Amino acid sequence: MKKKVALALASTMMVSAAVSGCGNSGRAVAPETKAPENQAETTAASAATEAASKDALHLTFYYPVNVGGDAAKLMEKICADFNKENPDIVVEPVYTGNYDDTVTKIQTAMQGGTPPDVFVSLATQRFTMASTGMAMPLDDLIAADGDEGKAYIDDFLDGFMEDSYVDGKIYSIPFQRSTEILYYNKDAFKEVGLDPEKAPESWDELVEYGQKLTNDNRYGVGIALNSGSAQWTFTGFCLQNSANGENLATEDGKTALFNTPENVEALQFWLDLQNKYKIMAPGIVQWTDLPTQFLAGEVAMIYHTTGNLANISKNADFEFGTAFLPGNKRMAAPTGGGNFYISNGISEDRVQAAWKFIKFATSTECAAQWALDTGYVATRESCFETDLLKKYYEDLPQAKTAYEQIAVSKPELTTYNAAEMWRILNDNIQAAVVGDATAEEALANAQEEADAVLEEYQ
Repeated sequence: MKKKVALALASTMMVSAAVSGCGNSGRAVAPETKAPENQAETTAASAATEAASKDALHLTFYYPVNVGGDAAKLMEKICADFNKENPDIVVEPVYTGNYDDTVTKIQTAMQGGTPPDVFVSLATQRFTMASTGMAMPLDDLIAADGDEGKAYIDDFLDGFMEDSYVDGKIYSIPFQRSTEILYYNKDAFKEVGLDPEKAPESWDELVEYGQKLTNDNRYGVGIALNSGSAQWTFTGFCLQNSANGENLATEDGKTALFNTPENVEALQFWLDLQNKYKIMAPGIVQWTDLPTQFLAGEVAMIYHTTGNLANISKNADFEFGTAFLPGNKRMAAPTGGGNFYISNGISEDRVQAAWKFIKFATSTECAAQWALDTGYVATRESCFETDLLKKYYEDLPQAKTAYEQIAVSKPELTTYNAAEMWRILNDNIQAAVVGDATAEEALANAQEEADAVLEEYQ
């Protein structure tokens, strides 16, 4: 198993998402990657550890931070709050870097016989987590909670629960989840005579608006094409152009669907935005650069995570709007982000304690506060009935777009050996972007490589 884990996870890709818990700041914070300011200082979580019962069960919790202001502090607070309410359990949060770092550290710990008890990893890793035995199915834990367990699972948004399953079993619980939305500069719209309350709703309108908005100092459209991000955005374009709603892979994660005529057409549209219409910057556009360029007025519309809403709302010196991603054959968008997992092979008392912590961290109150603090989407329906989120949406109506778009959203590219599949698709998309291959050649090559990787799962 150790060898299989190493092979499957060696090149795990990163996607931007935040980790946060239930804080009490009551405000949105600008997304920035931050580790705890001083690892040697006594944090709220460690203080709770010191005050716990001598006989308390200590759990190790690995968590990543990619975006999200004081996310590490917020995560420590949620652990401290849990520890305070449960003196017989001490959850010890361990900041493990980004998603790449976290999976590597999980792998190393498991190979060394000291796995974390509970961890957060990408939802797209669920097939790998299941096939390598790194994570355990949660169905028995849910069933043991009876009606309460069923109500708990049923309360999660369907668009997020969809990518918690492997072969009909639930392997993870939605936590730090997002979808991609369109941000647009309303002042720029007014400047060129566009209605600032009406974003483009189709690919044709995206081109039309982009042409009007592009000038010597500004591009009309910004889409990230760098490795680790292209596959997320391309999932949306794939879904929008699909003849029958197919994603980039089959739902069982065993077959890639890269080189369909519709996907070739979608990739060609990306290339046309750059080379034919010249409304998007040429070459590889970086995911991390887009928000800065948008805030600087260098691009009028960007495709980006809802997790950047706090950053943009705090720092924009112009009026901005958010909207569904423009559709083509249909409206659609990709979901992404991280879920809670419980390590396979730990003792039953640790399993029960980890499950109790997950339910606490994903409670309605915590999930609602996390959405408020980061701009990410609250994962449970009950969150949207809280006064906290009602006021948040009243004060910042742009935040509601992501929630409403979940109804037409699907998980980003998710397969067995997901990291390698992401690399394959990203590398070939970039080959097309830099002119080393046509759209058709790039996706045909990606399909051939993907088929070889997934052959063992057929």
